[in-house]
Amino acid sequence: MALRPVMVNIKAVDGPAVGRFWAEALGWSARSPGVTTYVGPSGELVWPDPVAIGIDVVPVPEPKTTTKNRVHLDLATTSPTHQAELVARLLTLGARPAHVGQGEVPWTVLADPEGNEFCVLEPREVYRDTGPVAAVVVDCADPRAMAGFWSEAIDWTLHEVTDDQAVFRSAKGVGPYLEFIRTPDEKTVPDRVHLDLLPYPGDGQAAEVARLRDLGAADLDVGQGDVPWTCLTDPEGHEFCVLVVS
Repeated sequence: MALRPVMVNIKAVDGPAVGRFWAEALGWSARSPGVTTYVGPSGELVWPDPVAIGIDVVPVPEPKTTTKNRVHLDLATTSPTHQAELVARLLTLGARPAHVGQGEVPWTVLADPEGNEFCVLEPREVYRDTGPVAAVVVDCADPRAMAGFWSEAIDWTLHEVTDDQAVFRSAKGVGPYLEFIRTPDEKTVPDRVHLDLLPYPGDGQAAEVARLRDLGAADLDVGQGDVPWTCLTDPEGHEFCVLVVS
């Protein structure tokens, strides 16, 4: 029994517009079969994607507060020229510079049109084969504790764990990394970005949710009502959802 990350869920007042931004930013396609806007690799839709983690933009009435999200995307680049060109293109698409106390760093911090922060990284060899999304990054207080919970929660491989970070990637060695980075700030508001997890065929959602509770996850009520997915938090309060196998 295990789960796999399949989507990054982003809340937005104008879901279709934010979906179009991320599709243009990543060179992917935006599809709106229902209320949400799904952003994934171009071409014939395959869900869940065998390599990429998609983005699902969910419309909500409340705008983002000024509080920094504790989950964000890092975008990969292949050269300094590519990094500069990507930043320039993102700004024309509606991104804006963001200041999160980063100081002098080689990467560029931006926010999407509704203020969700993300980074455009300088070229790094470790991200040479991830695709446009290098990593999903989660701020946390204790990376070692996060490594303990998430290594049991999902079937990804734990590549590194220190006092400062815990790094996961698909056991197939494809797609983006999942990184828990130690930060001094504390969680104060519900996040507008979170992971969606999917059981494998044959693994029931209810059994997976029960297993996660045994690992230390807690039930979460965000006013979701009667929905087919289950909202939980990890031991540090990071929200995530367990979807139903279709």
